[in-house]
Amino acid sequence: MEIVLWIIVIAGFVVSYIGLVYPVLPSPLFLWVSLLTYQFFINSEELSIWFWITMIVLTIILIISDIIINSKVVKRFGGSKWGERMAGIGVILGSFILPPFGVIIVPFILVFITEMVQNEDFEKSAKSAVGALVGFLGGTVAKLLIQTFIIIWFLLSVYVF
Repeated sequence: MEIVLWIIVIAGFVVSYIGLVYPVLPSPLFLWVSLLTYQFFINSEELSIWFWITMIVLTIILIISDIIINSKVVKRFGGSKWGERMAGIGVILGSFILPPFGVIIVPFILVFITEMVQNEDFEKSAKSAVGALVGFLGGTVAKLLIQTFIIIWFLLSVYVF
C-alpha cells in the first residue's frame, strides 16, 4: 500500500510540473495532494509545523506570482488594462488551443489584437504583445523555481532532517 501512496506523491509532483506548460492543471493543488498524501497516509510525524507554515506562504506566493508578474510586465511594456486582462484570458484559452504552445501564442495574439483595436499603433501593440509573452515566461520561471524549492524541501525533510 505504501508503494501506491508514494506513486501518488510522485505523480502529484510530476503533474504540478506539467501544469507549468498546461496551466489548466493547477500546480499548487497537485503539490498539496502530494504533501497531504505523505502527511496523512505515509508519515504524520515527519513534517514540522515550520514546514507547513512555509508551504502555505510559498503556495500563496506561487498563486499570485503568476498573476502579478504577467500583469506588471504587460503594463511595463505599455499594455492597457484590457491588454493585461486579455493576457490572462489568453493563457487560459491557450491551454485548450494548441497545447502546450497555445499558452504562448494565444495571449500574444489576443494582446496584440486588443491593443491594435484600442490604439491602432502597430509598434505599441507589438510591444505589449511581447510583454504578454515575457510576463508568461517570467511567471512560469518563478513558478518553476518555487515548485522546485517546495519539492526539494519536502525531500530533505523526509530523507535528511
